[in-house]
Amino acid sequence: MRETPITRRGFVRAAVVGGSALSIGTVDHAAGTASPASAGDVAPPITPGPAGASPLPFVEGAPALEPDRVVTTACQFCNSNCRMRVGLKAGQIVSITGERADPVQAGSLCVKAPMMPQVTYNHARVTTPLKRVAGAKGSPDSRFTPVSWDEALDLIADRLLALRDNGEGHAIANRATGRLPQGAGSLAARMLTMLGSPNATDVGPTCNDAGGDALSTSFGLSNFTNGYGKDGATGREDLGAARFHLFLGTNQAETHPVTFDYLLRARQRTGARIVVVDPRRTATAARADEWISPKPHTDLALVLALLHKIIHSGLHDRRFVEEWVVGFEQLREHLTRHGYTPRWAEGVTGVPARDIERLAEQYARAKPAAIFCNAGISHQLNAFHTYRALTFLSAITGNIGVLGGGCNFMHNTWPGELRLPPLEVDAPPITQPALPVGPDSFAESILSGAPYRLRAVINQGNPLIASANTHKVREAYAKLDFHVYVGLFREEAARYADVILPAAGGLELDGVYMRRDDRGIRWQQQVVPRVGESKPDWEIWLDLARAMARRDRTRPASDWRAAFPAGWKTYSDLWQEFVAHTPGMGGMSQQRLEGLAEPLRWPCPDDRHPGVSALYLDHPSWYQAAASLNPANAGKRFLTPSGKVEIHTPELDEMLRPAGHGALPVFYTHPEVTGGLPTIAYGTRYVANPVNPRALTIEAAIGVPNDSDVHERYPLMGTTGRPSVVHFASALHWTHTGKQLNGVRLVQIHPRTAGRLGIANGDEVVVESPRGAVTGTALHWEGIREDTIFVPNTFGPAQEFGDQFGQPRYSPVNELVDDRFHDNLSGQQAYKCFACRVRKA
Repeated sequence: MRETPITRRGFVRAAVVGGSALSIGTVDHAAGTASPASAGDVAPPITPGPAGASPLPFVEGAPALEPDRVVTTACQFCNSNCRMRVGLKAGQIVSITGERADPVQAGSLCVKAPMMPQVTYNHARVTTPLKRVAGAKGSPDSRFTPVSWDEALDLIADRLLALRDNGEGHAIANRATGRLPQGAGSLAARMLTMLGSPNATDVGPTCNDAGGDALSTSFGLSNFTNGYGKDGATGREDLGAARFHLFLGTNQAETHPVTFDYLLRARQRTGARIVVVDPRRTATAARADEWISPKPHTDLALVLALLHKIIHSGLHDRRFVEEWVVGFEQLREHLTRHGYTPRWAEGVTGVPARDIERLAEQYARAKPAAIFCNAGISHQLNAFHTYRALTFLSAITGNIGVLGGGCNFMHNTWPGELRLPPLEVDAPPITQPALPVGPDSFAESILSGAPYRLRAVINQGNPLIASANTHKVREAYAKLDFHVYVGLFREEAARYADVILPAAGGLELDGVYMRRDDRGIRWQQQVVPRVGESKPDWEIWLDLARAMARRDRTRPASDWRAAFPAGWKTYSDLWQEFVAHTPGMGGMSQQRLEGLAEPLRWPCPDDRHPGVSALYLDHPSWYQAAASLNPANAGKRFLTPSGKVEIHTPELDEMLRPAGHGALPVFYTHPEVTGGLPTIAYGTRYVANPVNPRALTIEAAIGVPNDSDVHERYPLMGTTGRPSVVHFASALHWTHTGKQLNGVRLVQIHPRTAGRLGIANGDEVVVESPRGAVTGTALHWEGIREDTIFVPNTFGPAQEFGDQFGQPRYSPVNELVDDRFHDNLSGQQAYKCFACRVRKA
């Protein structure tokens, strides 16, 4: 369905702030004028004006508001990685504008960037280390007292060293988050290695690891394949040259608004067609040429049918397939044997076969064509295979390794692992494999001891909101022996901590913080002093190493000092180590990054290399970059064992078999999807994870019959996602503006479904699943399937900023989600489907 055009100013703006409050008036990029803003942390922000309204030109030239200094930094809130020019007057932030010299950003910022000062100057910030002195973990009666950094870190060191000395180093875990400055995770992993633990985890299984696992298996690298803007090696547009954009499970207009705006601007030139596949009509779908709404958790069936149609109609790129693809004939036979036709997919997805056939023809005939995906695919229990099938779709049509094409699976960006010099001191032997991939395995380990019991966890994220089956997670953290929370606010997870450590925010540090999806990074400068006694995360790990040196009675202090040199506390020195030891990073020095208005993309092997835009491009710049990653890559286009796209090989099939999978996808879905579709059955035996070999996974059988009767009691399917463009994770729920603009949890429900249930628009409702219940406000929305409701995530009961607006303190939506159901290869949790019912509160 085609929608009425919507202006880009409706979701991308630039803004000026005063103090720590926000004005969402627009900036005139030509004149540089902006609407004024109020000041102060307590006063509510100015109400947004209408989109496209002309700002009054009273800021420019005003003595009190004209900046006396401008600092360049970057937004911390999504993988658009927008550059910000922050104006200061007498040390106070008075303006934030976007980078006009970046052709992708084009001077724009979305509504989130100007809220960064509200995160920085915030009465709820944790400003000093805190130690629990009273109250049960998680209890409202919990009391903490301020302590010095030395006391807090000595306490942590003593507890962790005691576990190591007791032969339980493996029972220590770290749970990182996307909030961290780049490289902090490398220091965390080094620390855990020194303690004998394999459990240095990151946010990937909660976010988008499945896409990276699939990309690596098919192509060789686990990264977003193409770039925004121009390819520096050829001088040609990359994603802006696409003639077709296929969006599956990604609402980029709200999650990555500035890079999406770039695609819309390019579309005005190219006439590119945009098709959005999503159970609900999102802001992205509203700007598309066509919206296709499959049943939740059935995207794999849709993609298998697209492959069937393209191959059996002879629409594939024969030349590319013959030269660069391994396993094409096995795929053809597999699709035929299983009958994965468009007619079959119609019965699974609810999408008419004729629409599937038309989409297949349009995608196959458009050159080049780009695929974009995000959490809507990642948060399915068949995520790895859905992403793999999409890599096949790109490969058989010749849309990989070309400008304007590719598999752009969002958040599978870079940096991933930033490498430090090898340890020159002995580390304890690691006696156990890592826990099953995914931080949600922490709760099972703590409660049941399977496969072994965790005893100490350091959290930089908030599993009390992010993890599935919140009730179980609460129970686990209440029973955890020792818990350290590192963060900006006393979020839900902090209430279960023994020690709370204050982290510095994005405006308070130098270095590389966020990154753009296309592997691009920026250097940002510190804008304001650190708040209170807060420290950047990398300094916290280095100071913890100093505490280990003081408290360790088993190994000499010199071992800890050698493993964590004091000079690394200066991020510039730490970055030099990363550049020197991380493959493909030789051209990404601080000096070079600081001199660029736009991000520099990895891999970038030396100072003369422009950075790679399109991975696998048949061009000398790619072959040079590929060889810099590993000398064995010399001459290879695709970085797989065969040097080609690997759809099927006997080795790959054998590798995946122990976990219950094969190289070619068999359709299965969540047992709580309606229709009695094939599903998954988990075993009881732990095996080595074939795509994450350092970790365990549970064996499974896929494609088994679904005998669940859950829909007799819970007839609807629920799905979750970001509330709106206003929010990124839970951070902006801790600001006045975030709660003012989007502090009510709006449950999207089709008007006809609501009518049958007697629910009026604006009614308070209760959403129930077999796991629990949450509340919200009904939002009648014709742009959602009648069998589906949408319940926004990231709300939590600790979020005090909604109190001034009379908003409820909501329980997390993940109360409704069953943690048992997950992708046992990538570890992704199945947030995108749960059986539910809705009633008026």
